[in-house]
Amino acid sequence: MTVLQWFIFFLALQIVHYLGTWKLYEKAGRKSWEAAIPVYNAIVLMKIINRPTWWTALLFVPIVNLIMFIVVWVETLRSFGKNTTKDTILGVITLGFYIYYINYFEEVTYKRDRSLVATTKTGDTVSSLLFAVVVATLVHGYVLQPFNIPTASLEKSLLVGDFLFVSKLHYGPRTPKTAVALPMVHDSIPLVGTKSYLSYPQLPSFRFPGLQPIKRNDIVVFNWPIDTVYFFRDPSGRHIDKPLDKRSNYVKRCVGIPGDNLSIKNGDVYIDNKKLILPERAKPQYSYTVVTDGSSFDAAYIMEDLQITDGVYPTGKPNEFYFAAITEASAKRLKDNPSIKSIVRNNSTEPDKRVFPHNQNWNQDNYGPIYIPKAGKMVHLNKETLPFYRRLITVYENNTLQEKGGQILINGKPATTYTFKQDYYWMMGDNRHNSEDSRYWGFVPFDHVVGKPVFIWWSIDPNLPWSRAIDKIRWNRLFCTVGGDGQPTSYFPYFLILLVGWFGFDFYRKRKAKNS
Repeated sequence: MTVLQWFIFFLALQIVHYLGTWKLYEKAGRKSWEAAIPVYNAIVLMKIINRPTWWTALLFVPIVNLIMFIVVWVETLRSFGKNTTKDTILGVITLGFYIYYINYFEEVTYKRDRSLVATTKTGDTVSSLLFAVVVATLVHGYVLQPFNIPTASLEKSLLVGDFLFVSKLHYGPRTPKTAVALPMVHDSIPLVGTKSYLSYPQLPSFRFPGLQPIKRNDIVVFNWPIDTVYFFRDPSGRHIDKPLDKRSNYVKRCVGIPGDNLSIKNGDVYIDNKKLILPERAKPQYSYTVVTDGSSFDAAYIMEDLQITDGVYPTGKPNEFYFAAITEASAKRLKDNPSIKSIVRNNSTEPDKRVFPHNQNWNQDNYGPIYIPKAGKMVHLNKETLPFYRRLITVYENNTLQEKGGQILINGKPATTYTFKQDYYWMMGDNRHNSEDSRYWGFVPFDHVVGKPVFIWWSIDPNLPWSRAIDKIRWNRLFCTVGGDGQPTSYFPYFLILLVGWFGFDFYRKRKAKNS
């Protein structure tokens, strides 16, 4: 929806509100016209229902407002003596239109000094649940979002089975584009697997200022730009065009920031022709071909010794094995094994049309150079450069683009240059030969960025059964930070000490209060 369409829709809501409540405003000692003034009518309504004025702001927070509407309907009914379970249910299932009936057809009395505590157990339970959902939705949408690592693309830095808290504050929280959705779930309803949102209407979205810009080598959670899958692991293969904020969440390392000229040479990333220096915690992995001397080769032992999780496979040639993902340090250790005759890192040499922009003689290990667009910067457009930036111009920045008679037309006008409206980033997995990343689908726009992983609060090994619960839980990863210098350190023991201290203090406080 356009801004004009949203304005018309907003005014229509004000008319609906006025027609359904003006008599109730009068019975509460207010003027009927106060029910018709946008925003002001909500402030007055908060006074009528004896709720704080700041609740008004929650009525304009997407997703949260869907819950707040229910709360306000129920509170309005209670303010006029309609506080039975039947009244509550009617107010909710009629989407508030039960208030119309009260407004026109019932003689009700305004309860100015009513108790704000629900008079029924059902009402009290509903109120508590709604309040909890509102708070959790605000935190989930604008502060911290839980996230699970589903794939091995960042193996060693982040493991499959890690559960993270992703900070929205670091890069700036976004307001939702999707107006109608279930709170605290993403694109599908857990267990059921159906859509958790309505594709229309869509809201104009903006981002609040962040604590920091995205830095090179940051691990970033973002919405997969080309996502059209109905939901992950859907066996039917259904496709759907998703709103931006409902595209699948990916986590990768940002190896290129706006303004960089990026290239990949023999698997190593270069920025402006200088090799990218990765932080200590980053452990890039590559696939290797290993040839043994024919003596006994225990693949399971090797995998456990080198902490390899991605597999070792025979190639079909005598005494030759394919190691899907190991670090350079592990490769050196493996080379020292007396049964190993040779170990060679696999570097792609043949052109691979799967890699972006799908018309170059590049591959996953030898790629570029490619310019990463920066907001306000201009690029020249011609038949060579257009494949790199076509999607950015049309899909991400909402322009029309045509090619006619050898000319490029943007929004119907000839164009030989284009100035970008937002920043773009290049995201890659550390598991370089097993990561679907920017090499295959291109740039990540800034408006697709979700946040920065900051904390691992839980971690389990999916390869072990729960019968081995002690081993399945990765105790050394609990309460670890994701970024920072040096090796990750678990703060779980300190958390346990604080928890025990808190319970001890709380027990002492209650006992002292009881004896006094």
